[in-house]
Amino acid sequence: MASSSQRLKTVEFLINSSQHLNVSPIVKYSAFSFFADRFIPSLPAFIERANSLTWLLKPVTESTLQLFVLISLWISSKIHDSRPLSVVSLKSLADKSIKEQHFTNRNFIEAEVLFMQVLSFEIGTANIAFSFLQELWIQIKGVAKVGELISFEACMEIMDLLYEKEETSFLYRSPHSLAASILVVSYLMTVPKQKWEFPIIAWVNFATSCKEEDVIKMVTEILKHVMEPS
Repeated sequence: MASSSQRLKTVEFLINSSQHLNVSPIVKYSAFSFFADRFIPSLPAFIERANSLTWLLKPVTESTLQLFVLISLWISSKIHDSRPLSVVSLKSLADKSIKEQHFTNRNFIEAEVLFMQVLSFEIGTANIAFSFLQELWIQIKGVAKVGELISFEACMEIMDLLYEKEETSFLYRSPHSLAASILVVSYLMTVPKQKWEFPIIAWVNFATSCKEEDVIKMVTEILKHVMEPS
C-alpha cells in the first residue's frame, strides 16, 4: 500500500508532470480526483479481493504509483481535450522522470485497464471540487466588483497544498463545501482588508446551498494548513 511519504511524492509528481505536459487546470484536477481521491483509497480493497495480481501491484512501488499518476492524466486528457495526451509524450516523460523502472507502451495500456478496474470504470468528472470552484469564481465576478480581486491562481495553489497535505480525502466528501471554502480562503488572502465588506460566506452559502457552519469549519481547517510553516 502507499505510505504517506509515497503519496506525497506522487502528488508532487502529478503537479510537476502537469506542468511538464502543459495540461489545462481541469485535466490536472480531474487527474487529482481520479488518483488521490479515488484510486489510492480504493487500491487496498481491490488488491484484497483480487484472485491474482498483475506484476504492477506485486508490490506497489513508488515507480508504479508514478506510472498510475501519468495514467490518471492520460484518462483525464481523453475526457477534456480535443487532442488528448499521447502515449509517446507520457512515455517520454516517464523515461526522464521515473528512474527505478522502465515502462513500455504496452505497460501504459495495461496500467490504464488496471486503473479503470480499480475505479470500477467510473470516470465521471461532474462532481469534482475544481469544477464547482471555477463556477463559483466566475459567478462572484458577475455579481460583485470584489470578485475581480480574488486570485484564481491562489485558489489552485490552495487546492494543490491540500492535496500535498492529504486533506482532500476527507474534504472530498463534500466537493461543493470544499470549493466554497477554498474561494473564501482565497478571498481572505488576496482581497485587501479594506474591501472585505462583501458578505462572502453568506454568498457562497446561497450559491452552493452549503451549511454556513460547514463552510466556516472548512475555512478554519484550510487556513490552518495554509498558514502553518512548510
